[in-house]
Amino acid sequence: MDKDRIEGSAKQAAGKIKEVTGKILGDAKLETDGQIETAKGKLQNAKGGLKDALKG
Repeated sequence: MDKDRIEGSAKQAAGKIKEVTGKILGDAKLETDGQIETAKGKLQNAKGGLKDALKG
């Protein structure tokens, strides 16, 4: 498993936590930051998946 997949999954989890916290607290900026971090994590995870596919 490529390290990008692991890091991407971690970013997705952290982003989701920020997003939910922002919703609970009514903090639109925190919610948006969480959504952005989640999206970045998804991209990084996809990049790692592509690397794995090319290796195998």
